Amino acid sequence: MTVAEAPEADLLRDPESYARLLEHVREAVLAGMPAPRSPRSVVSASWDRSLAARVDPDDGEAPLVYEPGELTGLREEHPLAAVLPLLRQTLVSIADDAEHMMIVTDADGLILWREGETGVLLRADRVALTEGTRWSEAAAGTNAMGTTLATGEPVQIYSAEHLVRRYHAWTCAAAPVRDPDTGALLGSIDVSGPLRTVHPAMLALVTASAQLAEGQLRARLAIRDEQLRQANMRHLEALRGRPGALLSASGRVLAAESCALPSTVDVRRGGGTVALPDGRIATVDPLPEGYLLRLSSGGRPHRARLALEFLTDGPGSATVDGREVPFTLRHAEILTLLALNPGGMTADRLACQLYGESGNPVTVRAEIHRLRTQLGTSVVQTRPYRLAADVDADFLRCRAALRSGSAAEVVRAFRGPLLPESEAPAIRAEREALTAQVRQVALNSGDADVLWAFWETSCGVDDLAIVDALCAALPPDDPRRAVASAHRVRLA
Repeated sequence: MTVAEAPEADLLRDPESYARLLEHVREAVLAGMPAPRSPRSVVSASWDRSLAARVDPDDGEAPLVYEPGELTGLREEHPLAAVLPLLRQTLVSIADDAEHMMIVTDADGLILWREGETGVLLRADRVALTEGTRWSEAAAGTNAMGTTLATGEPVQIYSAEHLVRRYHAWTCAAAPVRDPDTGALLGSIDVSGPLRTVHPAMLALVTASAQLAEGQLRARLAIRDEQLRQANMRHLEALRGRPGALLSASGRVLAAESCALPSTVDVRRGGGTVALPDGRIATVDPLPEGYLLRLSSGGRPHRARLALEFLTDGPGSATVDGREVPFTLRHAEILTLLALNPGGMTADRLACQLYGESGNPVTVRAEIHRLRTQLGTSVVQTRPYRLAADVDADFLRCRAALRSGSAAEVVRAFRGPLLPESEAPAIRAEREALTAQVRQVALNSGDADVLWAFWETSCGVDDLAIVDALCAALPPDDPRRAVASAHRVRLA
């Protein structure tokens, strides 16, 4: 787990002064005025998400979703129930001594369990920090539980870093817990308490507890896997040497016979025919627990599905039939150009678009060879170079939306610049053209939500024309207007 930004040293030296400073920062940002300092980036991003969800900074409150008596079934069925004894042993006694309480939520921020010192629990009741309330950012604004679920990272939120005023007397630290089987978020573990009880080790303690919980879940999973293998090995043996495998309920390969398989197979509930990343066809039969996979001896080759997500400030992603594959920037550039030219390209043309007039076709052939090794020869074919797969690329979806979609569809498809680190001439031209078209669509729309969505991208955040249009489109009572106005002041 990577720990998100921790509160600064000023907090530990003088908590009360730091809390007053944070209050001034919050008030200035919400009023659209220059702030004495910028909020932490993790906090600023959370405020933006919370305001976009229409959370009221002055009168918001976590909603009650379930009465205490309605939680019994949810608790019994939730995977974190299995690690609750460990969490009690690790956190509750410490929380009691430090006048804090331990909280465990589900993946939607619903508080399932809350335990700690009685006085703290009574204070928590007064701000709806109780079992059955939802503390996602969209429901309660910036808070450690909601923000850790939104970012997937441990986080500590102190005093007026909470967007909603009623929580300013609290400090909290939370860490996410993931399912070792699927990687999905299961929920969060949180320690909360009054301001005066803030401690520098709180975030590290919660993070370590979440890691211990994941370790115990992993150990329980290993036991279940072994039990499933023992109970179902006879089905695999009944194949008498023919290629096949035992799969868990989530599709993980637990045992294989006479075949090489990826670590996980994408199975549908009820089984059926599946295509493996290399084009092989298999039949998946449900077992009492898990599945039996049988590889077909023949059949028509599967046409792979190549998914490209390259409209982003980050490294992007590429998957083949749901399997994520690593790639270099040069490989991403080649895949983008081949996707934009479905009829195929010669080595000479590809070299020119990648390197300019000095491009060498020999270099391109070497890169294509490495790319085919990475993705499979059934995905990238030669003579001419082309993609022999069903391509789902975000930049193609954005192009399609520009041709026939609404302004909202256009900005929804555009999450950032196309391969921003690329200097390939053809990629740079496509990136600039795509960004300019989306920007113009946003400006022409005059729609506050469309402008906000474009402003949230790196292409729009410091675009003064976009910020001006956003300030004009947002009504005075929309909390987002204060954020945009404050940013405009900084730009000006």
